[in-house]
Amino acid sequence: MRLKEFIKKFSFINPSWKNLPKDFPECDLAGLSSAEVGKFMAIKNLWELNQPEKPKSRSRVWESTNGYIYLVAWSNASLLRILATKWFRWFKEDYRNLEDFKGDYRVGWKFLDRLEAQLLDSLRSVVANIEEGFARATTSEYLNFLGYSQGSLKEVKGDIQRARQDGFLKSIPGSSLAGLEVDLREWHEVLKRSVISHKVLQSPLKPLRGTYRKLEEVKGEPFRFDYPPVDDLKAYDLTYEIFIELVNKTDWHLRRLVQSLEKKLQQEQKSYQIEQARIKDKLL
Repeated sequence: MRLKEFIKKFSFINPSWKNLPKDFPECDLAGLSSAEVGKFMAIKNLWELNQPEKPKSRSRVWESTNGYIYLVAWSNASLLRILATKWFRWFKEDYRNLEDFKGDYRVGWKFLDRLEAQLLDSLRSVVANIEEGFARATTSEYLNFLGYSQGSLKEVKGDIQRARQDGFLKSIPGSSLAGLEVDLREWHEVLKRSVISHKVLQSPLKPLRGTYRKLEEVKGEPFRFDYPPVDDLKAYDLTYEIFIELVNKTDWHLRRLVQSLEKKLQQEQKSYQIEQARIKDKLL
C-alpha cells in the first residue's frame, strides 16, 4: 500500500497493521504535507507501543545480590589488587635504598608515587567494573562494563612492564604463585566467604579531628582473610613474573566471560526477533 493511502485510511479507533507501507516505520516522508507527517508520526508511535517488550536476560537475575563473587575473573583481579597494594606498602616503607637508581633521588620517588596512584587506580577499576557490570539490567550493559575492566587490565600490564624496565620490580625467572603456595581455587573460596560473612576490618583508629584525619592516624592492623599464603605473604617475594602470571590468568577468564555473554546476547536477540515475527503473524 502506498504511504499516502495508508495514512488516509488508517483508523486510530480500530488500528490495523496489515499491508504496512514499504520500509515502515522508516518510510521516506518526502512529498507529504505537514498534516500527513503529523498523522504518520502518531501512527508510528502507536505501532511502537504495540510492539512486544524485549525479553530480559534471565541470567541477570541472581538469588544473591553479590553474584559476581562466583566469577573467577573477579577473584583473580581482587588478588592482583591486594598483592600490588602489599608490594607498594613494603617498597615505600621498608625499602629506602633508592640511591641504587641512577639519576635524581627525588625524581625516582616522585615517579614511584605516580606509578602507585595509577596502577592501584587501574586495578580498582578492573574489580569495580566487574561488580557494577554484574548489577546492570541487560547483557549488553554488562558487556560494556567488562570492556572497561579489560581496558584497565591492559593498563595494569603496561605499568607492571614499565616498573620492571625502570628497575623498581625485580625479575626472577621461574617464580610463580605456586612458589608462594597461593592456590587460586582456594583463594577464591576464601574470598567468597569473606564477602558472604560480611567480615569487618577492626582497626584501632583515632577519632576524627574535625573533618581531617592525619595519615599516620589511620594505620591499623591489615585485613586478614584467614588464608596464610596471602595474609602472611612477604611482599619482597613478589616478582615481575608473578604479577604477569596473575594478569594473564585474569585476562583469560575475562575473555571467557565476555565470549559466553556475547553468545547469550545473540540468543536474546534471536529470541526477540522470533517473538516479533509471531506477533506479526497473529496480526496478519
